[in-house]
Amino acid sequence: MDLIADHISHRFGALEVLDDVSFTVGSGEVVAIVGPSGCGKSTLLQILGGLLQPSSGQAELRGAPPPDSLNPLTFVFQDFALLPWCTVEQNVEFVLLHTGLSAAERSAIVGDALRRTGLTDFRGAWPKQLSGGMRQRVGIARALAVRPAILLMDEPLSALDSQTRELLMEDFIRLLADGAMGAAYVTHNLEEAVRLADRIVVLSRRPGRVREVVSIPLTRAERGEFNARGQLLALQSELWSLIREEAIDAEREVQHA
Repeated sequence: MDLIADHISHRFGALEVLDDVSFTVGSGEVVAIVGPSGCGKSTLLQILGGLLQPSSGQAELRGAPPPDSLNPLTFVFQDFALLPWCTVEQNVEFVLLHTGLSAAERSAIVGDALRRTGLTDFRGAWPKQLSGGMRQRVGIARALAVRPAILLMDEPLSALDSQTRELLMEDFIRLLADGAMGAAYVTHNLEEAVRLADRIVVLSRRPGRVREVVSIPLTRAERGEFNARGQLLALQSELWSLIREEAIDAEREVQHA
């Protein structure tokens, strides 16, 4: 299943946020979306996920979802969005309660999602008992439970410390390795973008326009090899050179607002 951004523009009142944005997230492909602060990245993700209607253009799903998919698109948020009165297991099961599945079917799906995210031993824990990284794993497990075709990830690692972020990046790489899911991944972190994405959509300063699409010429497995570090750093530098001046202007605009 492909997710298509088709000439998307959006404004909030007189404020123009996005202008004529088009790209495709192909089946099993990871597309990162980067750009200066305030360029409309999160707004674009909300439009792609159907949470916001664009002023013009459209987001379109094309093709059939995986046969066992309960929801072709699902979000992984920055702030975890867990229910504090529910255990880990109950938080993951929550998204399945209105699917018509039997209790046994739900239990099997939840068990699989917990296993894939390393949470089996924490199924009875409460969110307040977990670290930030573990809470984000619960959010990921909940997303996996609906067996999506495409994950929509909005800065999912930005609230975490560097060691936890590195471990979760490795988790994402493992979960995406078989190509069963694609992802649209919004991030400020250029290292995350070059580590995880197949292609990177670079947006301009607001109103966000597609400035360039950068393809990563290495598989995610190859990017984990020591001799790939220089090439990854060069790609990060290339991305920063595309963003730097507009990022400085955007920061000044915020400071003088």
